[in-house]
Amino acid sequence: MTEPDVDGVDEALALVGRPPREPAPGSRRDPGGRHSSGQAAPSPGAPEDHDTPWARARDLAAHAGQNTPVRTCRTVLGSALGAVLAEPLAALSDLPSFDSSAMDGWAVAGPGPWAIREGDSVLAGHGESPALPDGAAVRIATGARVPPGATAVVRSEHARADTEGRHLHALRDVVHGQDIRPRGQECRAGDPLLPAASVVTPAVLGLAAAAGYDELPTVDRPQVEVLVLGDELLTSGVPHEGLIRDALGPMLAPWFRALGVDVLATRRIGDDAEALYAAVTGTRADLVVTTGGTASGPVDHVHPVLRRAGAELLVDGVRVRPGHPMLLARLAPGRHLVGLPGNPLAAVSGLLTLAEPLLRAATGRPAPAPWSAPVSDAVQGHPYDTRLVPVVQRSGQAVPLHYTGPAMLRGLAAADGLAVIPPGGARPGDMLELLGLPWKAALSTVAAAPSRGFT
Repeated sequence: MTEPDVDGVDEALALVGRPPREPAPGSRRDPGGRHSSGQAAPSPGAPEDHDTPWARARDLAAHAGQNTPVRTCRTVLGSALGAVLAEPLAALSDLPSFDSSAMDGWAVAGPGPWAIREGDSVLAGHGESPALPDGAAVRIATGARVPPGATAVVRSEHARADTEGRHLHALRDVVHGQDIRPRGQECRAGDPLLPAASVVTPAVLGLAAAAGYDELPTVDRPQVEVLVLGDELLTSGVPHEGLIRDALGPMLAPWFRALGVDVLATRRIGDDAEALYAAVTGTRADLVVTTGGTASGPVDHVHPVLRRAGAELLVDGVRVRPGHPMLLARLAPGRHLVGLPGNPLAAVSGLLTLAEPLLRAATGRPAPAPWSAPVSDAVQGHPYDTRLVPVVQRSGQAVPLHYTGPAMLRGLAAADGLAVIPPGGARPGDMLELLGLPWKAALSTVAAAPSRGFT
């Protein structure tokens, strides 16, 4: 079931100096002012005792991923994009593997002018050509093997033949070795090219192919299954009669794929505890992700199902808005469950807080370098909790967006990233930590220069 928009209401009340509204029956704090455990409730707006600070929750998720056994495999180049190298990549041969011409022109031996070897050209892809004697020249194509004895390549536009076509004259000075790519110029066989844990990009695929690889040693992609919970969700059409469209089902699987994992399935399950228990215990996924049902309402079944399954709760509530009723549990060695809130932006908060660090660590990807940007405008904060606010890049600043309620995606859809707002808020010019979105290529360049902010 999708939980009510309590984050936004409590947050708005706190920002105008009023205490949060009374909790509804079945929420974490009962109307009698006591926790379900029987302990006295905290003061209005204070965090739950068991809620984990936001940065600590991310560290715990990464630690859980680091303790996940890493599986490796051999992946053909055509399927390796986005994977992570399980081993250092070393050159299988010299690059180039022979002396080759960098330009179309003439291979020449010794000082000119040179006698033109007629009726002959050296072409790329052909075997070794006859040796070139001193004082001779022969036509050569870019990438072709330089004949033995050649001392330079003269570009076509930098030379001319005499009127008889028998001798070649240079139009400018010729330097020994010019426009020849010597064998091993880029690397020698066995040289390290990339360290383990490097992400396979298109450029890495090209380098691996040039170095002689047909397949790469990679970390096996974690497998994720998404369980979208709730009786109130529609999969098509316009919302009506108390039913709402499922926004998380279409969004989460592509998001996880952008993080470099395989999504086995996105399944929709009604408010049915038995069906949820069967799905959680019957999947072969390394990570189960649920949406909704993480609070304590009458149809919030995630906690009871985890207790029944013998799971270990690693994080149960995080001091972050939106999204604080998120959780992380260990189902079995190497298998976890991340429970996301049902409100869409709150679910994204949970994804970035718990799922992304866990998956990154499980695949051996290095943590991104911290980076930040000055915020253009004041951002109100929660009294106790961190806030995650969608922002866009404008003139080197992070500009906060509107539509940041837990159930809203309009701000996120236009965002370049999310700014981390500390408790108490931020003033114009404050440097804020920024979380990138995996499909925003521009942010990867900013991460390389954190002190400069957006570029």
